[in-house]
Amino acid sequence: MDLNPVILAIPLYFLLIGMELLVQYFSKEKLYRLNDAFTNISCGITQQVTDVFLKVGLLGIYAMLYQHFAILSFPPTILNSLLLFVLVDFCYYWAHRMSHEVNLFWGGHVVHHQSEDYNFSVALRQGSFQSIWTAAFYWPLALIGFETMQFLFISALVTIYQFWIHTEKIGKLGPLEWVLNTPSHHRVHHGRDPKYIDKNHAGVFIIWDRMFGTFQEEEEKPTYGITTPVNSWNPVWVNLQHYQWIWQQLKKTHGWKERIRTLFYKPGWQPDYLGGYMAPPAIDKSSYIKFDIPLPKILGWYVLVQYLFTLGGAAYFLFQIGNWDLWQKVLGAGFIILSVYSIGYLLEHRTKAFQLEAFRLFCLGTGCLLLSLMEEKLQVLGVAGSFLVIMTYVWLLFIRKRISQLATVSQGEAGLQVSLKNAHD
Repeated sequence: MDLNPVILAIPLYFLLIGMELLVQYFSKEKLYRLNDAFTNISCGITQQVTDVFLKVGLLGIYAMLYQHFAILSFPPTILNSLLLFVLVDFCYYWAHRMSHEVNLFWGGHVVHHQSEDYNFSVALRQGSFQSIWTAAFYWPLALIGFETMQFLFISALVTIYQFWIHTEKIGKLGPLEWVLNTPSHHRVHHGRDPKYIDKNHAGVFIIWDRMFGTFQEEEEKPTYGITTPVNSWNPVWVNLQHYQWIWQQLKKTHGWKERIRTLFYKPGWQPDYLGGYMAPPAIDKSSYIKFDIPLPKILGWYVLVQYLFTLGGAAYFLFQIGNWDLWQKVLGAGFIILSVYSIGYLLEHRTKAFQLEAFRLFCLGTGCLLLSLMEEKLQVLGVAGSFLVIMTYVWLLFIRKRISQLATVSQGEAGLQVSLKNAHD
């Protein structure tokens, strides 16, 4: 079992999400949208799955630096752990701040800011490539002399702390606001109002922002999201969208100097001949509408059921990963990513969504069949899984046919209304 505290805290995360959903139910406030929350959690799943492979190399570099180049040695005592907690949070501040101020790094972090809602599920929305750009900010801790497992444990605690600050239901907390990062401070950080952009980068201690000039008090309610909304429920595409934008910018830019500036200057920078820096636009809150795609209820139930199965499979994968061979990890990770990708297509009600979902079910059914053939003790489970997949495919065919019928009726009614209007005119 993976003893990473972030993984072990997963049940707590969903308990708090459930509590916030209860608040929504009784207060009648719209805190969650199903499609947005699913995408948030799917991004978290994708990040955790890909991190299984990335952290091997990134932690390996940290361990190598500690083993061969550490100047001092700080054994894992309580006092040293408290010191490390403060230092990790200090490093987090600069890693986080640079993730906003360097265009290439922003590509890894932008995913966390794409949601136009603000609730506990947003805390789980993390970029799959972010650790590639931020890992080096923590390497000085290895050189100072903090051993690898101690660093991994403490940095996980810093991450876990930040979950509870992703909510609108907790107001300002008095004197704590001077020292700690709170929901109020972090709401500012997620705002795309010009006055709120690139403020309050703290993880645990807001004192870093106060010290280094990036603090902003929460005043009017923020408008959440990014200046150019991603307008997608697909967790794979939202991880790639900013890099695709960078690539398009590089193709338009002349010379290596300006291409390097495109990568490492502030997001929105571009040469004067392309229009110059794109400043964050003001927001007309009276006309602002969140991105949304209506989903037929019959398809919504299917998505919900498949998502719960995918969530359970991802949790099993993360808790059992230490017991698997590399090929099992690759196949498991690949299927989980395929699943959330397919669910994203269904949420967007795309033309190819049903074909992609049918392919996913085919892969799942094949896997169950092979499992029953390869492992005698799992034959019953494999056969039962194959039967369940067949029934799910029949359900999918029924939904597709029903939606097609509803679309035909809707088009017919629209045509009739036009005919009646023309006749009246």
